[in-house]
Amino acid sequence: MTNTPVFPGADESTPSLSQYFSWINNTNEGATAAQTAANLRFFQWLHDEYGMVLDIYAFDAGAIDGAGGYGSTDSERFHRQFPQGFAPLVAQAQAMGTRLGLWCGPDGFGDTQAEESARHDLMVSLCRDHGFVLFKMDGVCGALRPEKQDAFVRMLTECRRHRPDLILLNHRLKLGKGMPHATTYLWEGVETYVDVHVTNQRCATHNRAWALERGNVPNLGRLTEDHGVCLSSCLDGWEDDLVVQAFGRSLILAPELYGNPWLLRDDEYPRLARIFNLHRRLRHLLVRGQVLPEVDFGPHAVSRGDGTHRVLCLRNPTWEARTVRVPLSAAIGLEAAGPFTVRRLHPRERWLGTFAAGAEVAVEVEPFRALLLEIASVAAGATGVAVSGADAEVVREVAGRPVELRLLGTPGTTSAVRLDLGGSRFDRATLDGVEVNALLSGNAVPVDFAGTPPTQPWHRKLGDLAPVPVPADAEALYEATAFAADSNALEVRELERSGPTAVPAVQAARDAFFDQPLFRQRHLWDRNLFDDDGSTGLGVGRRWGEQRIRGGSFRLDLGKVQHLDRLTLAVRDEYELQPLKSQESVWGSVSADLREWVPVRFFAGSALEAVIPDQRPWRYVRLSGGPDLVREVRASYRGVALQRVGWRASNLFAPWSDRRWTPWGPMHVEQAWELPFTLTEAAPQSTLCIAVHGQHGQERAWCALRVEDGAGGTIWRGCPRRSPSFPANTWECPVRPCTGNSTWYVPVTADLLGKRCTAVALLFHGGKPELHIEAWVTATAPPLAARTLVLTSTGPD
Repeated sequence: MTNTPVFPGADESTPSLSQYFSWINNTNEGATAAQTAANLRFFQWLHDEYGMVLDIYAFDAGAIDGAGGYGSTDSERFHRQFPQGFAPLVAQAQAMGTRLGLWCGPDGFGDTQAEESARHDLMVSLCRDHGFVLFKMDGVCGALRPEKQDAFVRMLTECRRHRPDLILLNHRLKLGKGMPHATTYLWEGVETYVDVHVTNQRCATHNRAWALERGNVPNLGRLTEDHGVCLSSCLDGWEDDLVVQAFGRSLILAPELYGNPWLLRDDEYPRLARIFNLHRRLRHLLVRGQVLPEVDFGPHAVSRGDGTHRVLCLRNPTWEARTVRVPLSAAIGLEAAGPFTVRRLHPRERWLGTFAAGAEVAVEVEPFRALLLEIASVAAGATGVAVSGADAEVVREVAGRPVELRLLGTPGTTSAVRLDLGGSRFDRATLDGVEVNALLSGNAVPVDFAGTPPTQPWHRKLGDLAPVPVPADAEALYEATAFAADSNALEVRELERSGPTAVPAVQAARDAFFDQPLFRQRHLWDRNLFDDDGSTGLGVGRRWGEQRIRGGSFRLDLGKVQHLDRLTLAVRDEYELQPLKSQESVWGSVSADLREWVPVRFFAGSALEAVIPDQRPWRYVRLSGGPDLVREVRASYRGVALQRVGWRASNLFAPWSDRRWTPWGPMHVEQAWELPFTLTEAAPQSTLCIAVHGQHGQERAWCALRVEDGAGGTIWRGCPRRSPSFPANTWECPVRPCTGNSTWYVPVTADLLGKRCTAVALLFHGGKPELHIEAWVTATAPPLAARTLVLTSTGPD
C-alpha cells in the first residue's frame, strides 16, 4: 500500500449530483428489472416533458447484496431479479443522461483468495463495464472485517481508476484504512421516511414541518449525506422539504429523492422538475455558503453563491407569517456594487424588482414554508424568464419548446404584468390563447384574474379550545375519527391523496409498486377485502410487535346507509383468526349515525359471521376486537349480495369503551375542550387544524368536529389525517407513536360553510391534561386564480 493522497470522488467544491435511490420502492427483497424499467420510464418522461435531468439512479438493498449477507451477479437470486443483467437498464438510463449506483456492503471478500478476487472483480466491473458511479455501503449488510481493509482499499482504488468520480456513501460503517476512500457519511444516522423515522416535534399544518426545523450540517460541509427527501408518505409540504435539501444544504447529492415520487399529483410534477432544473442552473453557485443570523433571517437560513450572485434559503416553522428584510450587502455575501435584480423562486416565482446595493428587500415567509431567493447583479445577470406584477409557476422551460407559465393572481383583481426574459428571445406571447406580444417588449400589460376577492385571510386562527365537561356525544366523536381514518399503508394514503393520473409513465410506476408480490402478500390495503381475491386481505403485521391500539377493533364503513341482514368476514384458518378462537363469539355493534349503536353477536366458525338486525338500515360496523388477517368481507340482504362500492375498513384503532376497566387498562374520557365557530369563507383545499400543544400521552388525545346540520340535527365529522400519522399497516417500519404535540386535520368541504361547528378534543384516562389546544384554518396555497402564458420562439435565440 502507498501513501498516495486519495481523491474520494468529490470534494467540497464539486457541484451537486441529483439522485434517486429505490429504498421504500422495494425493501430488502430488492428491485427487479421490470420494476426498475418502469421507474426509469417515469424519469425519462420527466426528462422529455420538463427537461429534468437525473444524474444517478441507485439500486437500494437486495439488488446484489442484502440485509446481513453478500451476493453476486452469478447467483440464482440475481438472475431471477435481473434475467438479462444490468446492461439493458444501463442503456435505458444512459438515454437520459443518468448513471447507475448500488447499495452494498463493504466486505464480501470471503475467506479465500479466490473469493476475495471474485468480489474485487465484481465491484470493479460495475464501474468499468457499466459505468456505475455510486456505491452506498451500509452496515445493514455487514461490517468490514479488519483483515479485509487492505482488500477494500485495493478494490476502491481500482474502481476509481475507471470512475474517478465514484461516490462512496458511508452508512454507519467503521472502515479503518478505507475511511479516506469514503465520500460522505450519513448525517445524524437519520433516514427520512416521514412519520416512520422522522416526525414533527411540534404542532404544524402538515407532517413535514420537521424538515424546516432540522438544522444545517456542521460547518455546511457538503461531503455529507442527509438521506434526501422521501416521497412515499405524508406528501403535503414536500416542495419545501426538497427546497431545503437542495438549496439550503446543497450537499454532494442534491436534489436527492427516494421512495415513490410517482405518488405525487399530476399537477405537482412540473414543480418537481422545476426544482431540479433551478438547482442544476444554479449548482455552480451553491458550493459555497454561509449561515445567516437567526434573529434577522429565521432559523437555519443560508446564503450561497459569490460576490455577484447569491441564493438564499429561508424557513418559517411557525404558525404566523414572518417578514424578513434582506439587505443587499455583504451581510448576505454580496460584494458587487449593484444594482441587483431580486427574484423569488419558491413558493411561486416572482421578479421582485431591481434594487441598489445596500437596499433592503422585504419578503414574507409563509407559515410552515421555505422561501428561496435569487439575487444577482444586473451585470452578472439572472437567466430564465421571470414575471413581475404577479406570481408565476414555470410549467415548462425546455430548449426547443415554447415556454409555458401559469400567472397567478388574487381572484377579482387586475395586475400589471411585466416579463424579464433573462437573455432569451421570443417572437410570440399568448395569454390563454390570445396574443399579448407587448409583453415581449418589456411593457406592462394588465392581466385580469377571474373570481371574487377573498374577504378573510386564507390562513387564520379560529381560536383556543376551552375546557368543558365531557360531552354526551364523546363516543360519536371518537368513532367519527376512527371511521374517517384508516389503517392502510402510508403509500396507499398518498395514492388516495393524489388521485388518478393521466400520465402512462406515472401509472406504470404506480402499478409496478403496488402490484409487486410482497406488497400484496403483506396485506396492507383495505381494498383487498372487497376484490374477490382470497390471496390478499387486510392484516396486522407482527414484525415490529403489536401495532394495534388497545387490542384494536375491526371497523367497516359501508359508505352509505343501507339494509343488510348477514355479514361475513372471511379467514382461512385458526391462525388467521387469532387472537379470536374458533367456535367462540365476539361482540360487535352497528350504527347508522355513529351515535346510536346496536349490539351484534359474531360467531367464529369457518368464517366470522353475524346476523344483522334488519329492521332498519345501517352504515357502520365495529367489533370489540378482530382477527389478525381478514381475507374478504361480504354482506347480503335477503339473500342478495350487496355491492361493495365505497366500502372501507380498518383494524388498528382501539375499541370504544366508557368502562373504567378494560384488559388494557381504563379507557374513559376524563377531560374535554371545545371551540364553537362558523366558517363563512375558506380557500380551495382548506383544512381545519386542531393543534394539541403539549405531551398528552401515547394515543390519549383524540379530536373531531361536531356539526349542526341546519335542520335541528347533528353530524360528526372525523379527522382522516393527523400529525404524527395514525397507526398504519406499514410497508417498511412502523409509524412513530403519537405521544404529544399532535395536529388533527379535517378537510373543509363546501357543506361545512355557514354551519355551526364545534372543534372538540378529548383526553382519555392516563393522559396529561396540561395542554393548550387551538384551531386554525389553512390551505396548501393562497387562493389564486391562474392564467396560462405561452412564449414561443420561431428561431434560435
